[in-house]
Amino acid sequence: MSKIVAASAIRGAKILVKEAEDFLHKAIKEKGETQTVAFPETAFYLPLAYALLGLEVKTLKDMILVLSEAKSLLHNEPSESLWLPYLGDALDSGVAALFAEEMIVALRYLYNQEPQSDCIGFYTDTWMRNFGIQLVDGRMPGFAAILGAAPDNKTAVEIVREFQKRNIMSFVGSNTKGKSIIDQLLEENVEMGWETYIVPFGRDTITGIYPLNWAIRSALTFGGLKKGQARQCLEYCKNRVFAFGLTLGELDDIKYATGAGAINMGFPIIADTDIPEIRPTGICTYEHLIKELDYKKVVSTCLETRGVKVKMSEIPIPVSYSAAFEGERVRREQMYCQFGGKYSEAFEWVTSKKLDEVEDAKIEVIGPEVDDCKEGAAMPLGILVEVAGRKMQKDFEPILERQVHTFLNEAMGIFHMGQRNMCWMRISKDAKNKGFKIKHFGVILHARLHDTFGAIIDKVQVTIYTKKEDVEKVILEAKKAYQERDERMAGMTDESVDTFYSCTLCQSFAPNHLCIVKPERLGLCGAYTWLDAKASFELNPSGPNQPVKKGECLDPKRGEWQGINDFVYQKSNKTLERFHGYSIVTFPETSCGCFECIIAILPEANGFMVVNREYAGMTPCGMSFSTLAGSVGGGAQTPGFMGVGRLYLVSKKFISAEGGLKRVVWMPKELKETLGEKLKKRCEEEGDPDLINKIADETQATTSEELLAHLEKVGHPALSLEALL
Repeated sequence: MSKIVAASAIRGAKILVKEAEDFLHKAIKEKGETQTVAFPETAFYLPLAYALLGLEVKTLKDMILVLSEAKSLLHNEPSESLWLPYLGDALDSGVAALFAEEMIVALRYLYNQEPQSDCIGFYTDTWMRNFGIQLVDGRMPGFAAILGAAPDNKTAVEIVREFQKRNIMSFVGSNTKGKSIIDQLLEENVEMGWETYIVPFGRDTITGIYPLNWAIRSALTFGGLKKGQARQCLEYCKNRVFAFGLTLGELDDIKYATGAGAINMGFPIIADTDIPEIRPTGICTYEHLIKELDYKKVVSTCLETRGVKVKMSEIPIPVSYSAAFEGERVRREQMYCQFGGKYSEAFEWVTSKKLDEVEDAKIEVIGPEVDDCKEGAAMPLGILVEVAGRKMQKDFEPILERQVHTFLNEAMGIFHMGQRNMCWMRISKDAKNKGFKIKHFGVILHARLHDTFGAIIDKVQVTIYTKKEDVEKVILEAKKAYQERDERMAGMTDESVDTFYSCTLCQSFAPNHLCIVKPERLGLCGAYTWLDAKASFELNPSGPNQPVKKGECLDPKRGEWQGINDFVYQKSNKTLERFHGYSIVTFPETSCGCFECIIAILPEANGFMVVNREYAGMTPCGMSFSTLAGSVGGGAQTPGFMGVGRLYLVSKKFISAEGGLKRVVWMPKELKETLGEKLKKRCEEEGDPDLINKIADETQATTSEELLAHLEKVGHPALSLEALL
């Protein structure tokens, strides 16, 4: 390893450890050793110290142990005559730097110095889980941590846009000579946030620890690894978390030290300056530290160095197209025109036809185009997509239709919300000025449906109506189709089929986990129903969704079948022998980390609470969602605890072995409201229409004592059911 790089990393680590030590002594002097210290919304305390050292840092006193470990990893700088053929001293110093940075930002939170202006700061467990399904299904193939500032604003924007096009999440921050890429993007009005895949962490290099401890939590959350399993956690990051660092502008000792820490995790560093390179492989998959001075090549060099595989589909439209734009918002002041919502009538409908009834690639707009619309106006819109294919089935229509939201949203400057006849769309002024037309909605849908569902679709024809009378006429046919679908889906039960489907998408992160998707239980991520899994198998027979014959029924009450057990044993790497599909107490289905909700037993209430990942508050079991999630994920069976998709709560099979919905005693108010009429209907079907009000929420109880008082006051049925334990 270059003496220059090693010396810089070692110097930088010493500076950081000294800063952490001084800050910690100051905090102890002013607030006392028992002062609690924590990052917001995480079950992993100080994540790197937790993962690599096995330490649960709860107070300032606990930090002293981390500081001691950091100091023990420091080394002397190499002499001028010493040749270092290995990375050891610099890598040790890199880990020391990460421990120090983690302590510093945690202390900043204690003093309300984080997050910095226009920055997100610490990345919560909730956001990590929100993106879990995108991590494992390949939509988000990798992550970039961009530190410093580009030579000019235009270059900064071009770099992040190139990453966006490839669905790469960009964590942006740090600075070069006082200028941060965050400020460059703000000056160019680039929308930043999780939804746009551009996440600002902070304006100094120390805050670069945020994406790194976000990465280490993947090993703990999805990999099922435990605190203190340092080597396994680092290897998990190297093999499964495709992250890398891109430094823009001159490197200082702090950046070298932080980069050395990242290399320990298998994350290479690419620089835009003439720095000494470290090309031999060993810790990282390929090179460790390289330079790329050509900004036209820097993005591709980053991906090649980390081994990120990117699939890009070129669509002939005048705006950029990528999953990174799916969360982009088009605000009123940015909008040229809009459709649907509360402003006009709109619908989207996918229907299947015979092959001779569909003309592939026929895209027609019947009525005014966007150029005929006055700026700021609302237009009626009806999108009719007719598909045909030898393998196309009627049951696949709603699956294809749900993709309209994603497919249109991925165009830059286009906003889409909702579905069916409750959709809402906007075209931005910028997109309109670049030449985007209403017809391009059809171009996108034709291309993406063929690209994504080519195994079942042979032809796609799109007709778009923009005349009020046409929309009002065709929408009547669409509503009839919607109703027929709902009735068909509502009639499906687990007993009506002899085959369930597996989902092993998350095994790329949680090797022993799998979902068994049934007609009455969707995948825990909330993204895959039985019909979705069936369609996926038709599309990709060797993919993650495989048909599983139920076989002999061993226990109809708990939902156990011999065929399911045999499949689970083989596909869980022979770690799980039995699955009970309707029970949370005996052999429950496993969880990875992408679950929408967690169910947890409350023995004192003789029932269960449910908490969704968006809820950040305290629950009656004494743990937040993040803390609960830390013990539920990783592919392990945890009796009494289980991750689920939120719509499973309104299934008739919902923990039916333990009494179903009548066992639910607490859930957040927002979750109740989201489930809405579906939850009310299930309460009525259970013979207790008022059950929805008997289930407590955070406005009535956040402790066990408050919950029991509420349950007794309202006469919750769980109190009179058979004892759970």
